[in-house]
Amino acid sequence: MLQTSSLKAFHGPIEAVHGIDISVAEGQCVTLLGPNGAGKTSTLSAITGTVRATGTIRLGGEDISRLPVEDRCRRGIAISPEGRRVFANLSVRDNLIMGGALQPDKAQLNREIEDWFTHFPVLGERHAQPAGTLSGGEQQMLAIARALLSKPRILLLDEPSLGLAPMIVAKIFEIVRDLKARGTTILLVEQNASAAIRVSDYVYVLNNGLISSHGAAANFGDGSDLMGELTGVHV
Repeated sequence: MLQTSSLKAFHGPIEAVHGIDISVAEGQCVTLLGPNGAGKTSTLSAITGTVRATGTIRLGGEDISRLPVEDRCRRGIAISPEGRRVFANLSVRDNLIMGGALQPDKAQLNREIEDWFTHFPVLGERHAQPAGTLSGGEQQMLAIARALLSKPRILLLDEPSLGLAPMIVAKIFEIVRDLKARGTTILLVEQNASAAIRVSDYVYVLNNGLISSHGAAANFGDGSDLMGELTGVHV
């Protein structure tokens, strides 16, 4: 579904990712692990087109490397960004409407929003509230639902557990596991190695903008052996 070749990402003159190859098969959950500053979010930004990048990015076999952000979205890339970034002053429902902005059938969009309210009842209960008044966990649910309403071929999840209490982290990873069971293709960025490995098919470890190791998730055990390699990864 997604493949990068010799991907580099830049922030101004600074090269944050130094030519990496990653691959995500349809229906897989693939995780990028690494400490702060490893290049994980920069990799997602290169894929979505929000930072300057070189190399090749293919989505379903199509080279999208030079497409603008909006066309990559239309091709089927959606992201739940680090820090959630909900539209704080808009209602929960309006945030979801924004997520489905590319859907031409608004009646169908409204039905899908109601489906998400069934899946995440707390969002249905708070549908008229400004999104900025939700808890961190509720905002994360909203960010994920908003991204999925664009009907993506691949969902990018950037640090979905960041800043959340352990009980809420467990709930978020239950959601990721459920999405995978539904056939959603996921590229997950995380520092919580043990939780990420449990929901993943394949893992890449990033250090200083390079892939230092990769393999089937089962090869990484519970993630505890990564501690020496990845200072700052919580296991």
